[in-house]
Amino acid sequence: MQPASPDPTLYMMPVAQATQTDPSPLPATVEAVVFDLDDTLCAYWDAAKAGILEAFALHGPAGRTPEAWVAVWGEAFHEFCPNLKQTDWYVRYLKSGATTRTELMRRALARGGVQDEAVAQALSAAYADRRNAHLRLFDDALAVLRALKKGHKLALMTNGPADVQRQEIETLGIGGFFDAFFIEGEFGEGKPSPRVFKSAEQVLGTSSERMLFVGNSYKHDIEPALAMGWSAAWIQRPSDVAPSSKTGLPESKPEGRPEPTVRLSHLSELLPMLGLA
Repeated sequence: MQPASPDPTLYMMPVAQATQTDPSPLPATVEAVVFDLDDTLCAYWDAAKAGILEAFALHGPAGRTPEAWVAVWGEAFHEFCPNLKQTDWYVRYLKSGATTRTELMRRALARGGVQDEAVAQALSAAYADRRNAHLRLFDDALAVLRALKKGHKLALMTNGPADVQRQEIETLGIGGFFDAFFIEGEFGEGKPSPRVFKSAEQVLGTSSERMLFVGNSYKHDIEPALAMGWSAAWIQRPSDVAPSSKTGLPESKPEGRPEPTVRLSHLSELLPMLGLA
């Protein structure tokens, strides 16, 4: 017997009531909607920030507060992760998040003057466990998915290791909403590669002008979708700040780059734009 799917309503975080003034209309021809996952449908960075702090509270070496260790971890992140795709680590990262997550902990400890493999392993496991425990859908995500599912093809396109992204989908209980999944760790590459977006068109059987992407990252979601001829809805929230952020601010659009088709503060703003409210 298959285990019962988790109740998605148990994994939702509250947001303020959505408001929309003078929305930019989306094409009436939209047939397929492709969603990003992290910080589009669920509050991943909030979960990550809580999880990393709890991991260092549980297993961080003496001599620094958990907050201080998180700062050191952030420094190691900026050294290790930006060029990960150009290294041998990337192939291992695609299959399992544990490999690079643990290596990052080793590097953080080393920056703090600690060499302890057992502690690195414990921190890595605790971070993954606590992050997953804090993961929540945004409050309006479920209603939007239910409404769109009635008349649109839906797909999920998300970057990250195969096992981590599949665990998130299971934790949130949203897998049944989607007709197709494009997960970096399974596909072999991720956004912003045009090949991933083209594959979505082919699998969904939908031409570019009838595709809509909904995502939180201008670099990985919005700009590549626009370049493919898709409509693109950019969801922007104050909470969209990584624990490794140097600025403490969400991503902004680079000067001179194309505007998204629409900007959203809440997912629920999509529904009237698509004639569903």
